[in-house]
Amino acid sequence: MLRRYEMPWRRAYELYAAIAWGLGLLWLVAVGLPGWLHPRLALPLALLCLLLAVRRLAQALQVLILRASLVGHAMQTLSTRELARWCQAPDQVFLGFGFEWQPQHSQRLYELAKIDYRDLLAPPRVLRWLGYRRPPQPDAEIGLPYLHGVEPQEQALYRPLQNFEGGTLLVGTTQSGKGVALATLITQAVRRGDVVIVLDPKNSQRLKRVVQRACDDYREPGTFLEFHPAFPEHGVRLDFTFNWQKPTEIASRIQSVLPPDTGGAFAAFAWDAVNVVVQALVDIEERPNLLKLTQCIEGGIEPVLERSLSRYYEQQLGHGWREQATLKKLLDDARRGKLKRPSDATSPQLLALVSYYEHHLPAAQRTKVLDAQVRTFRHNREHYQKITANLLPILSMLTSGDLGRSLSPDPFDPHDLRPIMNFEKIEQAGHVLYMCLDSLPDPAVASAIGALALADLAARAGMRYNLGGGRRIALFVDEVANVINAPLIELLNKGAEGGVYTTCAMQTLADLAERLGSEHAARKALGNLNNLIALRSKDRPTQDFIVETFGKTAVHSLRHGLSSGADAHLGDFSSSHSTTVIEGFEERVPADMLGKLPNLQYFASVSGGRLLKGRFPIIVPDSEDMEEPP
Repeated sequence: MLRRYEMPWRRAYELYAAIAWGLGLLWLVAVGLPGWLHPRLALPLALLCLLLAVRRLAQALQVLILRASLVGHAMQTLSTRELARWCQAPDQVFLGFGFEWQPQHSQRLYELAKIDYRDLLAPPRVLRWLGYRRPPQPDAEIGLPYLHGVEPQEQALYRPLQNFEGGTLLVGTTQSGKGVALATLITQAVRRGDVVIVLDPKNSQRLKRVVQRACDDYREPGTFLEFHPAFPEHGVRLDFTFNWQKPTEIASRIQSVLPPDTGGAFAAFAWDAVNVVVQALVDIEERPNLLKLTQCIEGGIEPVLERSLSRYYEQQLGHGWREQATLKKLLDDARRGKLKRPSDATSPQLLALVSYYEHHLPAAQRTKVLDAQVRTFRHNREHYQKITANLLPILSMLTSGDLGRSLSPDPFDPHDLRPIMNFEKIEQAGHVLYMCLDSLPDPAVASAIGALALADLAARAGMRYNLGGGRRIALFVDEVANVINAPLIELLNKGAEGGVYTTCAMQTLADLAERLGSEHAARKALGNLNNLIALRSKDRPTQDFIVETFGKTAVHSLRHGLSSGADAHLGDFSSSHSTTVIEGFEERVPADMLGKLPNLQYFASVSGGRLLKGRFPIIVPDSEDMEEPP
């Protein structure tokens, strides 16, 4: 059965009927009181007129209020103290103000597309007499106001925190409100006591002030940490190679920083080159970092190999191993040029040590770590540089200048007093880390830093998954297309079990497809995000992706038919009129409407398909009249 067809975008004809029934009531009172009409007849008729007048008046007011709501809602600002009043329950996420989108709202929206809504915008005088007030959306603002006005009653929107464990995607074009939405969600995460990590490629000063203010209001002094590659003196030093369970994890992190289009064979060579150096450094009890890796891969493994062999011979042959006759003879041959040297930089001492390892040491006494180093040492230098050509630029970017001292910190440097942090320390101390990647002037370095940070965080999530425990980590990634890599996809897929809950923001599906190589790969990555918050979007493929997520609903269409005709005989005439209500399934939100959303307004699919229409308030972090938040 078809549900009742609703058409509120018209004159409130019920008001005329209410006036007529009211006049009938007055007439019955006028003739009933003097006795001109018997009271037994006048009183029931008067009550009937009163009931019908009230009913028609209520229907008229419903139409008028709904029409008046088409003026939309102006952008709203909240101080930190005011936002705290809306976020009292730590197990609930505040999503601004709005309403749950129902089939009747889709019906109203489709009907509005058929008429000129501007004829309905001005609130009638009757509503002004009744005291109806709401701040309308100014005409100068972007977007159509009626998208939020199809429902006159809005309320604070909340969803359980556990519904966001599956990840959240924020989609919106430039200046549509992604930063404001992130500020609202980050402030709540700080207030809940989460470990918060923010990756901001653009370095938004407004967002950073909001995060700093939230830390000042709800956390202990010193909680806020900042990292900025262009201003290293104001932030902390980060060691992305500090935490690991197996040495091979570091090679996997470096591999994840490589461009997504890197060939499989070259990526495998790069992984092997890094792994050989890492294993060697661990073998000689040195902690690996980016600077040491770069020096060994670019300058050669010789220094590390010589120390590894010396340490090994000390353990296997005793303290007098250097006095062995065989070693002395090999050293003399190396100095005379009788032994083949892989490169001109190879010292005679190293050449003798390697020759002794290869030809005079029993196979049972050799180790895989030293075998890998010797293999790298014997590898043709020119060919080795070719197969690692895709790796060296990345390592050079991460170790040059001040950035190298920030990402490969030296704890024994007396002149550098900046704190040295890693994700384990950040988690244990409950810090809030704001990473500005500075992508506008240097996008390549920004992408590499962000990808390496995500790889390290994914490894940390794996450690938490294996060992258990730990505080909740809230990860916020703005402009995710700049930094997305395999570790981030793994975080989206399995991070919730490791206690990492991710919120990603992007502009278009095409940006992500360009980064990952195809739209199929982009959709595969986005399939790991359970919640979608869509602000204004102008890109058609992105709009299609959004409305596919929202699904379809039944929409009624009213069709009128009129036909007339005349027969051959004079005076014979026929006519007919028909009205048909047809039900069909359409998108719950038309795709083109996503490009007409006002700033800060959104459609959201959360909690497994619950569709919301809302608006985010602007958090003002610099208000001077702040009181202590509750």
